[in-house]
Amino acid sequence: MTLNRRAFIGAGLATSALLAAPTVWAQAKPRVVVIGGGAGGATAARYLAKDSKGALDVTLVEANPIYTTCFFSNLYLGGFRAFESLQHGYDGIAAGGVTVINAMATGVDRAARTVTLAGGEVLAYDRLVLSPGIDFKDGSVPGWSADAAEIMPHAYKAGPQTQLLKAQIAAMPQGGTFAMIAPPNPYRCPPGPYERISMVAHVLKTSNPTAKILLIDPKDKYSKQALFEEGWERHYPGMIERVGPEFGGDKVEVRPATMEIVVDGTVQKVDVCNVIPGQMAGKIAGIAGVTDDKGWAPVHADSMKSKMDANVFILGDASAQGDMPKSGYSANSQAKVAVMAIRGELTGSKVFPAKYSNTCWSLIAPDDGVKVGAAYEPTPEKIASTSNFISKPGEDAALRKQTYEESIGWYAGITSDMFG
Repeated sequence: MTLNRRAFIGAGLATSALLAAPTVWAQAKPRVVVIGGGAGGATAARYLAKDSKGALDVTLVEANPIYTTCFFSNLYLGGFRAFESLQHGYDGIAAGGVTVINAMATGVDRAARTVTLAGGEVLAYDRLVLSPGIDFKDGSVPGWSADAAEIMPHAYKAGPQTQLLKAQIAAMPQGGTFAMIAPPNPYRCPPGPYERISMVAHVLKTSNPTAKILLIDPKDKYSKQALFEEGWERHYPGMIERVGPEFGGDKVEVRPATMEIVVDGTVQKVDVCNVIPGQMAGKIAGIAGVTDDKGWAPVHADSMKSKMDANVFILGDASAQGDMPKSGYSANSQAKVAVMAIRGELTGSKVFPAKYSNTCWSLIAPDDGVKVGAAYEPTPEKIASTSNFISKPGEDAALRKQTYEESIGWYAGITSDMFG
């Protein structure tokens, strides 16, 4: 367990005060523990400390001292970004008054309002924020398991898996086959698998132009489908073949030991296989007992508060909230609504009506960017879309370049907003 310098000094001062304690005790600050340091959790921790101006005791629990964004990791695969550009530390959050603990949260006792860490430490809370991202469903792709990820990587939790997949693509034999097993709904970043196909095609077009890409997809349709398919035909003609459920895309198994995939009984030898399994809320949400029978955590649309516990808030990919996609932009937007609700409950500050927004950008080829997005408001049933937009097929090159450049600016902006 690591504490930032400010928290260590504060702990020392608290001990000194305890030794010389007067007969009248000051009221302790309300305690908020945030588990998960991604787009939702980092934003929540930073804004809870910043906006409360020291009125809240905020602790962020995150296993990794360096966070690697899954969003924009496809651009690393395509050669458009350095891996280091995806990595961010927590010094800025710690400097803002948050106690940052690099440890795995292994238990939540909602009755006692405590969180247990892997080393045995126990943290008490008045409010708990869970933003653990995703975990993978066992058995969603027959033949694949977490152990097989070193042979058939998922690269859907960014980090070493992303680097492994990039190395495998670079090592493909000339004329070889790259296969992707796309995930069923719902999953993190709906356009993500298809942007990844685009980035792999971009690399192979130059380094391995006779290679083939096989996309095995269990879904009838997918996000930005017309835009991706138009782009693939324009930039990578004849390279990409999609096998949807009508041709067995929903009946697939993999054989990592022999680098084979089996689609509706037909065996196909491949050189690289990117398996993106079915998904559910990050494990700690299930441990906390706030997930439903589908593995996601239902929340109230006006606050991101768990429907199972009024003292718990769930953000981002892990939440079951309605119309918003599971994206970094969504998590960041949801975090600010949750922060406002928590501050209102613990400090009496004003709470304004919740509003949410999201945009997802995708790069198809150099300077060929597309986007989709919407604005959202809470209803009694869910977070509901109130307006939306999407790029159109046939847009001119200048607009597509502008869209790509807009996405680069957004990445710089959101990571600064998350990490300070």
